[in-house]
Amino acid sequence: MTTEEKLQHFTMYAMEEARNRSNTMLREYRDALEKIFQEHQEKKKRQADLEIKTETVRLVSQNNKQFSEAQIEIKRTLSKRQAELKEKLFVEVKDMLARFAETREYHQMLVKQLREAREFAGGEEIILYIDPSDAQYQYSIEAEVGAPVTVSTYSFLGGTRAVLPGRNILIDNSFETKLAEAKESFQLKGGKTNE
Repeated sequence: MTTEEKLQHFTMYAMEEARNRSNTMLREYRDALEKIFQEHQEKKKRQADLEIKTETVRLVSQNNKQFSEAQIEIKRTLSKRQAELKEKLFVEVKDMLARFAETREYHQMLVKQLREAREFAGGEEIILYIDPSDAQYQYSIEAEVGAPVTVSTYSFLGGTRAVLPGRNILIDNSFETKLAEAKESFQLKGGKTNE
């Protein structure tokens, strides 16, 4: 082999070796870039997933807050309306009691309550009261009950009261107290579940 052939063979071998090394380096570089790119994509996907999760949690929380606020407002409005209706109802009940106080049944009820109070006292001292609006019935009630009846100095909307001073007992059958107790325990119900 001549020098020129050797040189040509060496050049070819060197070029082949350089190409192989170059291809190997390019492949390694490309693999490294692909690995970096894949890691970058995975990192971005994790970040996007985290952002989506965070935003979802924020939106759910915001939605729950708005729902709670709306629910509170509805309850407040409902409660206000119930209070208005309750007040209106008890104004009507008060008017009905005033009309009832003009009947014979009312007069009989007063007599019955005062008799029951006297029976409860069992001979002990008892002070029987009627409402000032019933003062015109005082003497007829006294005659039917068989005991003195005092006209109260302040109104209790009708009905009777009796005091047993010896035992510190108040028998309160006044419309004022009965109305207050009814108003206190009254619950306005309605709708499908409470009709």
